[in-house]
Amino acid sequence: MNTLPKLLESKVKIRFQDCDPFNHLNNAAYINYFINAREDQISENYHLDIYKMARTQGISWVVGSNQITYIKPAFLMEEVVISTQLIYFNETQLQVELRMWNKDKTEIKAVMWSTFVHFNLLKQKREEHSDDLMQLFTTVVNPIEQRVFEERILSFKKQKV
Repeated sequence: MNTLPKLLESKVKIRFQDCDPFNHLNNAAYINYFINAREDQISENYHLDIYKMARTQGISWVVGSNQITYIKPAFLMEEVVISTQLIYFNETQLQVELRMWNKDKTEIKAVMWSTFVHFNLLKQKREEHSDDLMQLFTTVVNPIEQRVFEERILSFKKQKV
């Protein structure tokens, strides 16, 4: 049996339309890069197609909250690595950490925590995760030491990466 990875990574190039006049990735665009990477990663690694679930079962996840810190700028046409991991889950929500690095993973650019609420689109209310999803999350959860976002950011800054 193949072991599912707990840390997912992908590379992406910073595009012109997402940059500000200083050739930095626009603050709001980080969220799109993070969410798009996570969607692709869970599809490729866990065979979890959230759009198919929405179409066929009427359930998916909605963003409950985001916390993001910008540490170093990402620049136009720069290749970056986006790593993500499930850090916490319960019956109705997920918390994911998303990190953007330079291509060598020697410099962290941004960190985001997103909370996703499992949602029944037909009933328009929170939905409990199925047993299969709970089993998947138990397999892939990769908790971190810090439970407060600001403490997590300090841990990265202390590493000087």
